[in-house]
Amino acid sequence: MTPYVSNPNPPAKRLVLFVTDGLRADKFFEPLPNGKPTAPYLRSIIENRGVWGVSHTRVPTESRPGHVAIIAGFYEDVSAVAKGWKENPVEFDSVFNESSYTWSWGSPDILPMFAKGASGDHVFMDYYPSENEDFAAADSSKLDTWVFDKVKKFLMEAEKDQALMKKLSKDKVVFFLHLLGLDTNGHSHKPFSLEYLNNIATVDDGIQEVVGLLEEFYHHDNRTAYIVTADHGMTDWGSHGAGHPSETLTPLVAWGAGIRHPRGAEHNTQTYEDGFAEKWKLDKLQRSDVQQADMSPLMAALLGIPYPVNSVGALPLEILDIPLQDQTEAMFSNAQQILAQFKVKMELKKKTTLSQTFRPFLELTEDKQVLHVRKIKNLIKDGLFEDAIKESQQLMALAFRGLGYYQNYDRFLLGLSVTAGFVGWIFYILTLILRDHVGLSYKRTFFDELNSPFLLSKKFIQGLAVTVAVVIILLLLVQSLPWTYFMYCLVPVLLWKLVLESWPIYVTAAQRLWDSSRSPVIGTTLFCLLILEAVVAGFFYREIFSIGFVALGVWPLLAYRTRSRNQYVWLVTCLLLSMFPLLPVVGRQSNYNVVLLAGILAFIVGCVIDRRYLMNVKGAKIRCAQLTVLLAAIYNLWSVSSSIRRKEGLPVLNQILSWSILVTSSLFPLLSPTQVLPRLFSIVFAFFPVYLLLSLLQEGLFIICFCVVLFSWIQMEKEVHIAKEKNLLTADFSSSLSGERHLVAEDIRRSVFYIFFILVAFYSTGNIASINSFEPAAVYCFLTVFSPFVMGGLLMLKNILPLVLVACSFQTVQILTHIPTRALFLIVMIMSDIMALNFFFLVRDYGSWLEIGTSISHYVIVMCMNIFLMVLFGVSHLLTSVQIRLSKS
Repeated sequence: MTPYVSNPNPPAKRLVLFVTDGLRADKFFEPLPNGKPTAPYLRSIIENRGVWGVSHTRVPTESRPGHVAIIAGFYEDVSAVAKGWKENPVEFDSVFNESSYTWSWGSPDILPMFAKGASGDHVFMDYYPSENEDFAAADSSKLDTWVFDKVKKFLMEAEKDQALMKKLSKDKVVFFLHLLGLDTNGHSHKPFSLEYLNNIATVDDGIQEVVGLLEEFYHHDNRTAYIVTADHGMTDWGSHGAGHPSETLTPLVAWGAGIRHPRGAEHNTQTYEDGFAEKWKLDKLQRSDVQQADMSPLMAALLGIPYPVNSVGALPLEILDIPLQDQTEAMFSNAQQILAQFKVKMELKKKTTLSQTFRPFLELTEDKQVLHVRKIKNLIKDGLFEDAIKESQQLMALAFRGLGYYQNYDRFLLGLSVTAGFVGWIFYILTLILRDHVGLSYKRTFFDELNSPFLLSKKFIQGLAVTVAVVIILLLLVQSLPWTYFMYCLVPVLLWKLVLESWPIYVTAAQRLWDSSRSPVIGTTLFCLLILEAVVAGFFYREIFSIGFVALGVWPLLAYRTRSRNQYVWLVTCLLLSMFPLLPVVGRQSNYNVVLLAGILAFIVGCVIDRRYLMNVKGAKIRCAQLTVLLAAIYNLWSVSSSIRRKEGLPVLNQILSWSILVTSSLFPLLSPTQVLPRLFSIVFAFFPVYLLLSLLQEGLFIICFCVVLFSWIQMEKEVHIAKEKNLLTADFSSSLSGERHLVAEDIRRSVFYIFFILVAFYSTGNIASINSFEPAAVYCFLTVFSPFVMGGLLMLKNILPLVLVACSFQTVQILTHIPTRALFLIVMIMSDIMALNFFFLVRDYGSWLEIGTSISHYVIVMCMNIFLMVLFGVSHLLTSVQIRLSKS
């Protein structure tokens, strides 16, 4: 792509960009309770010298995508999360790359990615060690002080270094100061804390000092532009990543060369109904809001460098103070740069589409592009600059719509293929179940082949499948489409071939269902489908999970005539569990007293079970060791929380103890006996100490109630099936399943219970579906220094542990009721695919970014559930059936 120079007459020779990581707009703009501003110097800039506004970010509100939007002008693809927001999955152009020289100071997580993406050796960086990013530090504003000190030292050295002075004297120079202290203090102490507000004052003082030094260094030549903004905000509970206004609204303050001076509110070009200006005491001044990506073309226009070729930002003219003709030229270049991206997208789609079937974007065909560009040039030539600006903005809007059109060009084809694949896969699995686990086998004979209609014969179905596959391959090859398109389009053909070849099985199944004795299968299936749709709704309305627990609680009382003590235990614990989905998963304040209470309660329950039910069972030493480890975890949690409260950080001995508990706990189940009750005891008390160390509030109590419900479920399934091995002390996980049988209606219900428990375990105490639920304090027992992959792994482990408990319980139900493992897995796979198909149709690419991100995350979670359930089956088999013997005794 050809770069377009933004402004032939740039007002600024250099630009200073301050990015205050994690700074909320309201905490920056609103006065303190005593009426004084949080940032006095920048407040005086707003009132006397520059522009203020709100920069609107997009989801995910994370540091890397936020900085890419500011400096490169586009909203990065979410695939970058796979690299921890650090490396460049795709190289991109940026303001730094287009500058003559860029010097940057700040975090090692941000600076390297822009230096790596730059061509040449003109981007310099200086960053502190990653160990400095300690969430448990007493005061993280030292990260910002480090940056300001480095800038001061750099300017002092420049006065003695002629080669450096020569570089600094050139045009198109950028200084980038990345200030991470507010983000770290926000995570640790929350945005309403004194530490956070004091950090804002520290940043304000530092900016004032750096501005003064730069003005002296350049002899007050009035050719320096300054921009202060943030990559994202932060919620009241100290997280970011989602689309809450506290995360997406960030401050913007700009002043200096090429930037207008303050004007009255009557000059506002937009209508603001949010009431922020009045609340912040800025309602007398013009407000200039921007989209975050708009800052990239703004910086390019101030410096006169080409717009970054990947930028989708629109130049905010109302911030600039340059001649009208220069504004027109800058806006026209911006429109041409966006149009160039549209042309590339259109040409790429042309190359991968048959010319006879290509459907161009009719509002901006090649002829219309030429007409728009010619009209703008004529308007500029005639001196009609305001008309030319409007025409450029209209051309930009059309180009944006066109980009979206070509981005979704193959949506119908791919959507149809995916849907056909889903439905074909569901019917194929159903075929396997009916054939192998229900006993509906149907063997064709030569006579059947002669008498069956030709359209249903096996040869015709195979020939039809081959013909359709060849046509699809030829069409895709001619269009040079990606290999993924071949998968999307050919896999459904194979699946439907296999399904249609087995049509006699469905005929036999339909005939059997007419029998009145098979009516429970129909009723149970319809009931389970209804439950699955309710579970889908539970992704959006967590209260449905609470209703589900209430329904589960009363289910045995309504379904069975006999009564047992276990049914009432089940009812009480289900009612207790129904409260947890109603509790907030974000915005919670940590309360280690509740966590410690859960630990003590678990220890007491463990001692009672061991003494009452497992007194004469092998593995007493292992169980005693596990309860000792639980006590160590309780002590460790108390010690770490006390240290963090005193702002003394994470003691090394506590850190070593936490990791030791994590490693040793995972070995205990493999050392215990394989009888059902002692092995389940060992699994629960192997996971509980680790889960306790990762808990902040009610999670520990949830796990205790959840384990009781799972145990009650096992007992009830045993009672319903009238299992041969009624004693859980004698039933053994390692015994072979010689008594496997065909499936019955109750097995469908058991599978629905399994799906329900899996999702409840995932959603009841917070989950990874929302980045907003991330809380660094949850991993403080293991580490406090920022490490995205280690922290993410620990938080993932916290979410996985309850799921493993469900899988082990389901393994127990399978042992007691003699259900074939393969059959259960196939039923669960059908159910998860039905939910996935629901979420596929609910995926959105319009509306708020929060709604878009939520719809995608739900679909990905359910899709991954298929693979994850397979892993869970394997893990549960390992934990329940494998035993390591340390001695012959």
